[in-house]
Amino acid sequence: MTVLEKAYALARNRRARVVFPEMDDPRVAAAVDQLTREGLVEAVPLAPVSAAHVEVLVAARGMKEGIAKRMLSKPLYRAAAMVSAGEADAMVAGADVPTRRVIEAASIGIGLDAGVSTASSFFLMLFPDGRELVFADCAVNVAPDAAQLADIARASARSAEALLGSARVAMLSFSTGTSGDGDSVALVRAAAEASGFAGPVQADAALNTAIAEKKGIAPVEANVLIFPTLDAGNIGYKLCQELGGAQALGPFLQGFAKPVCDLSRGASVEDIVAATVLTVAQI
Repeated sequence: MTVLEKAYALARNRRARVVFPEMDDPRVAAAVDQLTREGLVEAVPLAPVSAAHVEVLVAARGMKEGIAKRMLSKPLYRAAAMVSAGEADAMVAGADVPTRRVIEAASIGIGLDAGVSTASSFFLMLFPDGRELVFADCAVNVAPDAAQLADIARASARSAEALLGSARVAMLSFSTGTSGDGDSVALVRAAAEASGFAGPVQADAALNTAIAEKKGIAPVEANVLIFPTLDAGNIGYKLCQELGGAQALGPFLQGFAKPVCDLSRGASVEDIVAATVLTVAQI
């Protein structure tokens, strides 16, 4: 069973409550109709501002009540507060707004997961030969420092465990082990030491056991690849799409206390359905 098939099965079993703050968008409305008809989620309407929503922002974020009410007048922030207040299990947004606005709303309304201080993203990469991998971060953090890179790796491991059933993480670099040096290698090494994951390691050694052994490291057989910069991650996943025929699903946000999906503004109805199902599978 593929990761998508498993996700659809999980969604049907869980019937998670999902809030969609952009129901005015015809694509979102059509996707919600399909998700509901197929029994994949329970779509929760965007609720009026309530005392519980205000309390979420006042208690968790320390803001004044008046400021909280003004923020909650915006659908994105209200949807995030609904998730935090337990009125929905996940939030799916981004069809009409940039990623940064979804991240801002989720950061304020939901907050980051325990032990994570950096919101990030991942792509689920599906290859023609059946391999399924998580690539991160390919959409949010431009030049993460070592602590941020470690955060990205931890969050990506959780995402992979939820979707793929296991996480074998490799912190990628142009150097494997102690074969190279330089600022970028030192950064990846520090992140690997902080997170406990394999690295620095070159992509071929991360994926190929024979090459790993030749380069003198323990086999990783990674299904989670952590790129050192957004340049590397974005280039890497697009090369896999164009040259390797991989299907790239995402980007999905990660690192939050509850699941948040950031849709592409060019997303089709089917894209929104698949993204929602994969978000629900991470609950």
